[in-house]
Formats: sequence, C-alpha cells, structure tokens
Amino acid sequence: MKKLLSLLALVALVATVSFAQTPEIKVTPVEAADSPKMDFETLEVDYGTIEQGSEPLRVFKFTNTGKSPLVITNAKGSCGCTVPKWPKEPIAPGEESAIEVRYDTNRVGPFTKRVTLTTNENGENTIVLTIKGKVNKKEAAPSLPAKEKEGAF
Repeated sequence: MKKLLSLLALVALVATVSFAQTPEIKVTPVEAADSPKMDFETLEVDYGTIEQGSEPLRVFKFTNTGKSPLVITNAKGSCGCTVPKWPKEPIAPGEESAIEVRYDTNRVGPFTKRVTLTTNENGENTIVLTIKGKVNKKEAAPSLPAKEKEGAF
C-alpha cells in the first residue's frame, strides 16, 4: 500500500513539475501590407455629467488607413442600454466613416459601457470602444398652486 501511495505521489509531482515548466508562447500577429486598418479619432467618449433624458447619441469617427476595403461584420454593446449603429457597406481605403452609439440616458448614475466591433482587420479583428459618464436625476418641475376661484372666500 505504501508503494502505491508513493507511486501516486511521484506521478502527481512529475505531472505538476512538467506542466509548470511549459513555456508560454505568445504569437503576435503580423499585419499584412494590404490589409484594412481602422484609425479612430478616439476609442473613448466621455458624456460628462448629463441630466436624465439628455441626448443619447455619440459618434466615433474613423478612417480606413489600410490598402483594402474595411468590413465591419458586427458591433455589439455590453448591455441592452448601449446600442451601436455601424456602416454595413465596405469602407474603401482612405474613406472616413463613423460608429453611432446610443446610451439609455434615462438610467441614473455613473456608467462605463463598451461596444465591441468585429472587422476584417488583419491581426486583432475586434476593437473595443468605450463610453462613460454620469446621468443625474432630472429635477421635478416645481408644482404650481392651483388657481383659486375668484370670490371663494
């Protein structure tokens, strides 16, 4: 029984050491000279501090600085409160375009949301855009006293 336990302990030790010694190999993609390339003016838009129900639309402008048409196959918000709209047609080299993002500004409080784009760019084919800000509760309109009838007193 001691031999069996010793053998199991030895196998566990060898397995642990052999897995621990496996070097991590990082593969960095090499961009092809003729691939499309999205260059954004900014990857983050700050709404700042806004009032509840304010304008929800913000725009991420970009240019295809690559040498072939850029295709955005999908754009997905990190939640249902963040809705992106993207160009469905290919963007030619040198052409400018934009991603529109709408945030539900009826949600009160600070927020940081992301939009993930899936493209045909070489190498990293996902790009993450970020919106952030703070929505303050809209103050209720002051209630006016009811107009008294003339001569009621």
